Amino acid sequence: MIWRNLLPSLVALVQRHPGLVAIFGFASGLASFLLVERHAELAQVLASVMLVSWLWLMLENILRERIAQWFGFELPPPLLRYATQMIHQESLFFVLPFFFITTTWNSGQALFTGLLGIAALLSIIDPLYYRWLAPKRWLFLAYHSLALFAVLLTALPIIFQLTTPQSYQLALAASAVLSFPSLFAIITVRRWWRGLLLVGLTLVLAAGGWLARVWVPPATLWLTEVAVTIHLDNKNRAPGQSLKLISVAQLRSEGLYAYTAINAPRGLSERIYHVWRHNGREIERIALDIHGGRKEGYRAWTHKQNFPGQPAGNWQVQVLTEAGQMIGVLRFKVAE
Repeated sequence: MIWRNLLPSLVALVQRHPGLVAIFGFASGLASFLLVERHAELAQVLASVMLVSWLWLMLENILRERIAQWFGFELPPPLLRYATQMIHQESLFFVLPFFFITTTWNSGQALFTGLLGIAALLSIIDPLYYRWLAPKRWLFLAYHSLALFAVLLTALPIIFQLTTPQSYQLALAASAVLSFPSLFAIITVRRWWRGLLLVGLTLVLAAGGWLARVWVPPATLWLTEVAVTIHLDNKNRAPGQSLKLISVAQLRSEGLYAYTAINAPRGLSERIYHVWRHNGREIERIALDIHGGRKEGYRAWTHKQNFPGQPAGNWQVQVLTEAGQMIGVLRFKVAE
C-alpha cells in the first residue's frame, strides 16, 4: 500500500528536520492572519482540525496502537508533538486578527485578547512550549480548550450563520465538556464523590465562562463607522458631522443620533442594542436588527430625543449583542 511507503518517509523527513512542522505551522498561521478575507474556508478547516486533534489527544494511545497494527510502525513522539504544536499555531494565529479588530481595548476585553496573544507566543517559543507547558498535562489540555473555544467563536457564525449568543453558548459548552480531562488530572482523591466533584467543577467553569462573556469580544462583529451627530441623511443612510462635545441647547432642539455601521458575516442576522448611558447609569436600551454581507457594514442608528432634566455630563452609547458582549462604544460630552 502507498501509505506503508509514504508515512515512513514523512516520519524520516520530520526526524531529519525537527523544526520543519513548527515552521510550517507558523508560516501558515501568519498567512491566515494576512488573508482574513478568506476566513470562511480557513475557519471551517481549522475548526475541524482542532476537533480532530482534541480527539487525538484523548485517544492518543489507542490510535497509536491502531496505526502500528495497520501500517506496521509506530509514530515517533516528536512527530506527534510537532503536529499538535502546528495545530495550536495555526489556530491561534488565525483567530488573533479577528479578536484584535473586535476588541474594545479600554474594557475588560483586552484581558481575553491579551491572553490569546500570550498563548500564540507560547506556541512558537519551543523552550516554553515543550519544557513548561506540555509536561503539565492539565495545563496543556486547558490551553488546548482555550484555542478550541476561540476557533469556535470565530468559525460558527461564519460557517453556520449562528448568532453571536448561539455561537458563544455552543463554544462554551464544548470547551466545558472537553475540560473534563483537565480536571480529572488534578483531582487525585479516589473516592465515590470524585465524579460528583468533577461534574460540579465542570458546571462551575461553564457558569464562570458565561458570566465572563462581557470580557470576550464578539469575534465576527466589529464597527466600521460610527458617529454621534445631530443630523442624519435618511435617503443616503449617511450621518452628519460626528461630535464629541454637544451643548444642552443643541440636545434639546435637535435630539441626537447614534450611528453605527457593523461588519458581520454574510447571511448572519442578529439583534444588537444601543445602550445610552449618562455618567455610568443606563438611561435607555434600544434594540436593532442587523444583517451581514455588506463590506462597508450594516448601517443602523438610534435617534434619542428624550433626555434627563440635567443632561450635562459624560455620555456613552454602548453597542452590545444580545448576550451582552460589547461590539464597541461611542463617547461624547454634553456641556451647559
